[in-house]
Amino acid sequence: MKLTNGFDISSSALTAQRFRMDVISSNIANADSTRARMVDGKWTPYQRKLVTVEPKHAGFEQALQNAQAGTAGEGVQVTRVIEDTSPFKQVYNPTHPDSDENGFVMMPNVDVLKEMVDMISATRSYEANVTALNASKSLISKALEIGR
Repeated sequence: MKLTNGFDISSSALTAQRFRMDVISSNIANADSTRARMVDGKWTPYQRKLVTVEPKHAGFEQALQNAQAGTAGEGVQVTRVIEDTSPFKQVYNPTHPDSDENGFVMMPNVDVLKEMVDMISATRSYEANVTALNASKSLISKALEIGR
């Protein structure tokens, strides 16, 4: 196990959580966007995006080999960004330029309250990884002081 393994793990998690916060911010910013992309000649609303985070080396076998060898994990990585397939919201607003013949507007499937909860979760994860990074730094510093 190398000395800076804790740094590698925490930094991969910091990168993943930062990316997750960026995607959540994009969802909130587009919560009212009714013209996100053109499909079959018609505008469709913005579709909520979700981030998938997985271990860098997933699988039981790899975890078992790492445990037997006395090495720690290698952190996490963002594997993909997927679009939420939940239906769009229909809002009655006959004066909106994107309303249909019945006066309904298709709005994005973004719930700002859910996004804020996800943002708090990502922020807390980010803070926990900063704390772990600082603890690793402190341990290495103390170990170097012993050698004096």
